[in-house]
Amino acid sequence: MFIYNVTTNIEENVHDEWVEWMKNIHIPAMLQTGKFESATMSRVDVVESMGGITYSVQYKIQNKATLERYFEEDAEKLKKQTKLFEGKFVSFRTEMEIVHEQ
Repeated sequence: MFIYNVTTNIEENVHDEWVEWMKNIHIPAMLQTGKFESATMSRVDVVESMGGITYSVQYKIQNKATLERYFEEDAEKLKKQTKLFEGKFVSFRTEMEIVHEQ
């Protein structure tokens, strides 16, 4: 099992709108690709020197091959949806392999 993690710092002046957009539009669209099994959105407990509020969204995915298919088939289209908030956020992505769960 893998996790595709997207960490985003969003400006406070669009924060509420962005959170609703993530919960009601973007995360459902990611799940509708059929490649991800679940998504967990968490607020990161950190004070950034640049300001803003930071979130992590972890998408569980069965294997690396399916994640690669997501990048090839869906990623560009879904990234274009973020234009609504262009210039108001910074994101970075991390791919992780789960090695143990209890």
